[in-house]
Amino acid sequence: MKNYLKLMRVNQWVKNLFVFLPVFFSGKLFDIDLFIESFYGFLIFSFVASSIYIINDYVDIEKDKKHPEKKNRPLASGKISKKNALVLFFVLVVFSSILIFLFGNKQVAILVAIYFFMNLAYSFKLKQIAILDVMIIALGFLLRVFVGGYMTGILITDWTILLVFDLALILALGKRRGELINADLEGITRKSLDGYNLNFLNSALSITCTVAVICYMMFILSPETQSKFHHYIVYTFVFVFAAVLRYLQQTFVYLKTESPTKLIFKDHFLQFLIIMWGISYILLIYFNNGK
Repeated sequence: MKNYLKLMRVNQWVKNLFVFLPVFFSGKLFDIDLFIESFYGFLIFSFVASSIYIINDYVDIEKDKKHPEKKNRPLASGKISKKNALVLFFVLVVFSSILIFLFGNKQVAILVAIYFFMNLAYSFKLKQIAILDVMIIALGFLLRVFVGGYMTGILITDWTILLVFDLALILALGKRRGELINADLEGITRKSLDGYNLNFLNSALSITCTVAVICYMMFILSPETQSKFHHYIVYTFVFVFAAVLRYLQQTFVYLKTESPTKLIFKDHFLQFLIIMWGISYILLIYFNNGK
């Protein structure tokens, strides 16, 4: 069972928490009905994403066998057969389809289908095309948020769309940067990295981090946000600024090569900033007694 959970990348399901963003920012997280609808969206995306991970590992099995770390993956190591992997792939697709039929709607079905076929194309070919590969990853995060919105009927604001897409780009570019450095250190050549070099990725990360800060500032200063929440929400920018600077410090000063998601799990200061930001939001959105 452990190997099957590893093949499904259950640890990556944390990314699907983006489905909960619409209900969280709407101030209705404690609405049981909306929370349950978001949870169904989370399960749908988790099963679909796991099916894509299986196909991705299936396609890359020969390459992974030659990689110092990826050779330990269930398929590359032979712990799970190709046949069993494909069976699990179809089971996950069927489960997600059933959930969409029972609890979703037409819009959710379309969005999940776009994610599914887009990432199938990514696994077989598009991940080898620089820039397009990270754009697809970022769009995947945005589709998660849209699914959360359509599951609950909550409108997604323009600034939320821009911010989520840009944050996802940071995650994707940071991952590519780590892969590029580690590939150079290990003497591995990868076609998917041919369109990148360190200078380009450093510049791209700096640009996207700057855009993220600007988008966040515009979001919390927008009349809609100011009218919906306590005006003190503007002060949450301190945690966002500090988190972005900390990430850039870890990347450029301390030369960390981990992807941003792995770095978050390791860096206590980043964890503190994220927790403080979350607590601030919860207090200002859910427990303010007046503007």
